[in-house]
Amino acid sequence: MNDTTQSRFDHQPFLKSLTHRPGVYRMLNAKGKVLYVGKARDLKKRVSSYFHKSHSDAKTAAMLALVADVDVTVTNTEAEALILEYNLIKRHKPRFNVILRDDKSYPYIYASTEHAFPRLQFYRGARKGKGRYFGPYPSTTAVRKTLNELQKLFQIRNCPDSYFSNRSRPCLQYQIKRCMAPCVGLISREEYAADINAAIQFLEGRNREVIDRLVERMERASERMEYELAARFRDQIARLKEIEAQQLISCDSTRDLDVVAVAAGPGVACVTVLFIRNGLVQGSRNHFPKVAAELDAAAVLGGFLSQYYLGRDAPAEIVVESDFEDREVLQQGLSERAGQRIEIRHRVRGDRARWLALAHTNAEQGLRIRQSSNQTLEQQFAALAEALKLDAAPERLECFDVSHTSGEATVASCVVYNQAGAAKAEYRRFNLEPAAAGDDYGAMNEALRRRYARIRKGEVPVPDVLFVDGGRGQLGEALTVLDELELGWIPVVAVAKGRSRKPGMEQLFLAGNSTPLILPADSPALHLVQQIRDEAHRFAITGHRQRRKKARTRSALEDIPGLGPKRRRELLKQFGGMQGVRGAAVEDLVKVHGISRSLAERIYDELHVEV
Repeated sequence: MNDTTQSRFDHQPFLKSLTHRPGVYRMLNAKGKVLYVGKARDLKKRVSSYFHKSHSDAKTAAMLALVADVDVTVTNTEAEALILEYNLIKRHKPRFNVILRDDKSYPYIYASTEHAFPRLQFYRGARKGKGRYFGPYPSTTAVRKTLNELQKLFQIRNCPDSYFSNRSRPCLQYQIKRCMAPCVGLISREEYAADINAAIQFLEGRNREVIDRLVERMERASERMEYELAARFRDQIARLKEIEAQQLISCDSTRDLDVVAVAAGPGVACVTVLFIRNGLVQGSRNHFPKVAAELDAAAVLGGFLSQYYLGRDAPAEIVVESDFEDREVLQQGLSERAGQRIEIRHRVRGDRARWLALAHTNAEQGLRIRQSSNQTLEQQFAALAEALKLDAAPERLECFDVSHTSGEATVASCVVYNQAGAAKAEYRRFNLEPAAAGDDYGAMNEALRRRYARIRKGEVPVPDVLFVDGGRGQLGEALTVLDELELGWIPVVAVAKGRSRKPGMEQLFLAGNSTPLILPADSPALHLVQQIRDEAHRFAITGHRQRRKKARTRSALEDIPGLGPKRRRELLKQFGGMQGVRGAAVEDLVKVHGISRSLAERIYDELHVEV
């Protein structure tokens, strides 16, 4: 029985046996699949309300038509029910709940204060280690920008401990005045401690205290006639004053808070979280939770907040646009989880009201962009169906590509697209060992066989169209594999770049066609094919580079074409070792004798493989 078949649930005996205690209820379909998870202060009253009155909203009516059973779990308190509801939604991802799909953790700045000479670094993950964590920041760009500013201001080291403990002379960071070289004793422990304390105060938003301390240190250095050191403090003070002048969006409060606003449309919603740290706007991030077709902003807000903040640390204050159901329960649950009082406020004035308006503007903008993107995708899928003469617009596309270097570390990628765009959670890579090194056909055959054997068993959804990167040879391998697995009815398209290898000249090879299909350069179908092909290529080459990197123990510089022993030695000498080369920009690399711009770009790309 599928989700579109109505079910008849005999609710009368079930409701009679229900308790009035708090707990969580789960609506199930005939196959036992969870359709909806909810919590209740009174299970009997809450669950009975679904069956004892008519529902005007389409979402609830559609859900009740599918309910075949209801399961309940009794808890001691409503706050416990809230936590259990969050865990069950995260595990089952029910169709009729608001589902937060972006679960990536936020980045922090980490200070290793336990070390004699602490470092500042980018950090993402569980904050269990010793030291100080600052954030969260809305993006990696915000973290790296802040770290860059801190290095300029306070010259704090950013190198790993293993690198730090094995230095015999200062590295490039010291030469460009980004580090005071504590690794070789060019700064005392006391002076370095003063610098790291100033950096921490800066991260805490205590700029005035930092400036006052720097003024004191400048005066003491002048009294000791250490004029170079005094000039360094003077420059730091000037830079801090410039930063203060640039921080226009600020207030007198140093409290950390998040501002959350929602913009909702038919079947799509955008939730913007604006980050306020130490009275300064640090940036924002948009989220697009999965919602039912008809769900108002207040319902989206309540569902989003519980999933979002029960899965991460919450600030002391959360500002929202409007009140929502169970706000006080969520506030209590978050406070108990954090071990401190957390407020969720919806009636605000002054700076908070202005921040709320800014967050709402961002949410509306994000919603418009997403709706426009969705419309474009719908047009592309419809155009693809017309180009390939399919009966209906496809709902699921898969594309395969193979990457290797002269047959070494062969990796195949499988990327998945649906009508919402790239389904990255369903991407897969295959580490391959073809019989002959560099055998692209054999590698494609192995990857497809491994993937589609699982599809035949029903472990993976069947795609509506299979794309493979390549020409007739790759098409033949795909058709052979599908025929052997009795899946020959799946349409297969091989995507070749064409003779000129220019975008827009792609040739599409289809089974049974003697000539390739060439779509117009402005075709929406071609744009979709290019997008999924390029994504498969990116995913494959990233996996190949990672596998190759793990398999090799020699220097990564040895693998770069055009970079011989003399140039490698010159690079290492100029930048003080491999760490310095990795940290150099293209503009820095071209300054080394014998390194052209094209070679510098190749070196930079090779040493900055995406992870």
